[in-house]
Amino acid sequence: MMTTVTECQRCGTCCESGGPALHQEDLELVQSGKLPLNDLYTIRKGEMARDNVKGTLQPVTAEMIKIKGTGSAWTCCYYEAESKGCGIYTDRPIECRVLNCRDTAAIEAIYDQGRLTRKNLLESIPELWDLVEEHERMCNYGDLAELAAGLKEGTDRSADSLLKMVSYDSHLRALITEKGRPDPALLDFLFGRPLADTLPGFGLKVTHNGSKLLVTLAKP
Repeated sequence: MMTTVTECQRCGTCCESGGPALHQEDLELVQSGKLPLNDLYTIRKGEMARDNVKGTLQPVTAEMIKIKGTGSAWTCCYYEAESKGCGIYTDRPIECRVLNCRDTAAIEAIYDQGRLTRKNLLESIPELWDLVEEHERMCNYGDLAELAAGLKEGTDRSADSLLKMVSYDSHLRALITEKGRPDPALLDFLFGRPLADTLPGFGLKVTHNGSKLLVTLAKP
């Protein structure tokens, strides 16, 4: 007789596929320090990212705060590979609580609902929230997508504007790293991933011409 598996088999596949996105139900976990900001990163609205539920690469329609991966891998930083367990199991986010890899209906129902945002966490800290808002104004992904389209159509000004955007993002991160304020470990949470790292999703790349930086089209 065939046995239907209903309980988690602790294979680790979901944890190795990336950390969960956070929702309003997870607010207390962050505010209490059980999920430190240093362990989080932001995928900003308009950024190209893989949708784990739909299995496609597409622009993110709303900001997502996620738990970081380990090193350059996607594996959730709280995953304990040796035991195939979770380092914060009793305080795991809601996506982890509802996920059932044999029946994804529950995770699909909440996946894009009530997501936690940087504003929820930082609006009461003006010195940080002002930084985030200014970066968002200068490095908006909606503007970047329009400039990428212009570059593909041969508009020279688009390349210059894209370079200014990427340079602003890079210099801001370097300045914070140099001064140590705010904590450089917060950079990917405050500002999302560096623009230079996300340009390939828009068919672009950063190149060097001697000491000069250029934003150019990536080869197909």
